[in-house]
Amino acid sequence: MTNAIPASGGPASTGPAGTIPAQLIVLAKAPVPGRVKTRLTPPFTPQEAAMLAEAALADTLEAGASASFARHTLALDDQRAAPGALRAELPARFEVSPQRGQGLDERIAAAFDDAYACLAVPVVLIGMDTPQVTPGLLETVAQPLAAGDADAVFGPAEDGGFWLLGLRRPDPRLIVGVPMSADDTGRVQLDRLRAAGLRVRQVPELLDVDTAADAERVARQAPGSRFAATLASLLPADHSQPALTGRHHQSRPAPAGALG
Repeated sequence: MTNAIPASGGPASTGPAGTIPAQLIVLAKAPVPGRVKTRLTPPFTPQEAAMLAEAALADTLEAGASASFARHTLALDDQRAAPGALRAELPARFEVSPQRGQGLDERIAAAFDDAYACLAVPVVLIGMDTPQVTPGLLETVAQPLAAGDADAVFGPAEDGGFWLLGLRRPDPRLIVGVPMSADDTGRVQLDRLRAAGLRVRQVPELLDVDTAADAERVARQAPGSRFAATLASLLPADHSQPALTGRHHQSRPAPAGALG
């Protein structure tokens, strides 16, 4: 059975000094031009796409650092490739660890395993594509895991993927083999959790930033974010149309994305 977590849930149960007995992982790619947010190119240049990716990651890390988890980890695909500005501004609460595995499913499973091996408390994992996420939502999501009221939490993305996955006791068999970056990624992942007999709580659906149209919608949802400010700086001063027009041209359709 799947129960829903309201978008405006109440405060999470906490442990000593107000800390939630759970941990957060942000799974991310180093924001290097040509390697991140390639579906934004076109309409944006690779450098502009990387700027947006770095801003989205910075907002995500800031929200995560403000949430009272027992441990915070940035699982980065290539720490050496991360821009100096990102390393300098990394919130102090975050540890940085390398990603392991080949496909995205293996890297997600390995991140869960590595985190749980360091601290045996529930794990919540998100990507870098939802800069509109808030500390309150992250804490609310962790609450049923920390309280033992759920075995998993699942956050679907509008594109058919998922933006969040939380597990009380990580197990690679829950993740490895799920086809990533496909239209049915979210459905397959949720079915895998249910098939294992887990008590699953549903998390509010969020929009991943994959296309220029997505970027504008997310910026409107988080107008005070670094992401919104970066997007505004890349658009013409008289911009009144979606970023898919003007000097930018129509982006190509692509399969649904997932975390990472």
